[in-house]
Amino acid sequence: MAAPRRRAAAPRNSSWLAHPLVRRAGILLAVSFGLALLLVAYLFGFDGFFGRLVGATFVWFVLLGVTFLAVVPFVNWAADNWFGRSWAEHPTPQPARKPRAANTPKTPAGPKPTRYAPRSSANSD
Repeated sequence: MAAPRRRAAAPRNSSWLAHPLVRRAGILLAVSFGLALLLVAYLFGFDGFFGRLVGATFVWFVLLGVTFLAVVPFVNWAADNWFGRSWAEHPTPQPARKPRAANTPKTPAGPKPTRYAPRSSANSD
């Protein structure tokens, strides 16, 4: 008797983007995004919304650029030159913890007191 045939395995280099569900979800996402942009353009016009959006995006990229191209290198340089390399590389001290005395017995927790719940006609059988 011949051995049963195995299914052909999917190629190892196939991208997860080639999966049919991912492709359909991408198409749905693109169409939804396009319709949303058209609706915003219809309601607010290109100058009202998209002009402000482009301006805000430009300011955001400028702030990110200044932060990562100027502020972060300056702080690293200042920490190295003003305070010294040992200060910049010194680990943050951790707070000292009190050691627990080994000979003090733990007091066991007693039983919890029972709560009195009066019976009423609403919670009775």
